[in-house]
Amino acid sequence: MRVGLAALAMGAALVSSAQAAPQKKTPVVARSAWLQTVVATPEGGVRMGNPAAKVKLIEFGSRTCPLCARFDVEGLPALKTGYIASGQVSYEFRDFPVHGALDLGPILLGQCVPTRAFFPILDAMMANQKTLVGRSDAIPDAKQKELQTATPNAIATYLAGFYGYTDFVVKHGLPLAKANACLADRKKVDTLVARADAASKAYAVAGTPTFVLNGAAQANVYDWATLEPLLRAAVAK
Repeated sequence: MRVGLAALAMGAALVSSAQAAPQKKTPVVARSAWLQTVVATPEGGVRMGNPAAKVKLIEFGSRTCPLCARFDVEGLPALKTGYIASGQVSYEFRDFPVHGALDLGPILLGQCVPTRAFFPILDAMMANQKTLVGRSDAIPDAKQKELQTATPNAIATYLAGFYGYTDFVVKHGLPLAKANACLADRKKVDTLVARADAASKAYAVAGTPTFVLNGAAQANVYDWATLEPLLRAAVAK
């Protein structure tokens, strides 16, 4: 989904003997290991897979973007079990607030969990996206007026509560006090704004999902059907 950033201000031992473990079993051990190799990156993302992978894939995604949710549900499982597990591709997700204020709460809460829990929470948010942002009732007029002069953190806190993201992460194990503290952290919002601006400048990110393959943003690639052939070709080089 392609939307501008103007609303942003409102907004987790190989067997040494060949006889003990047949050779055909060895890749299975390695593949499982790469899926558990998850680290935070200096750019604010979280990477899964072999850090020395031949092909490095970055997704700039939004937790409220339907196309991102579709990729997470339809494409990510194949990406994990095939390319990431083999050690050939690493995958990094970087939050991009394409929907401004609506994205702030989910991002702050999604980044509030330990690194090992980042992808499980992200996957859960994507799988439940329609339920979370699909409620039919509108924000009361009086509250909308109040939010017009509220701080980004106050807006994020209210919207995260209104759309159920706060309750969602609490049910998934994040203490309520920690969730509220992350929502109130102004420095995190400032950092998010700065990183979004840097992504726009470096990769011309204006919408989500935007995929960056070995440092190059891929135009008109929004799903697994169009991304997978590019990955296959990059691995084969």
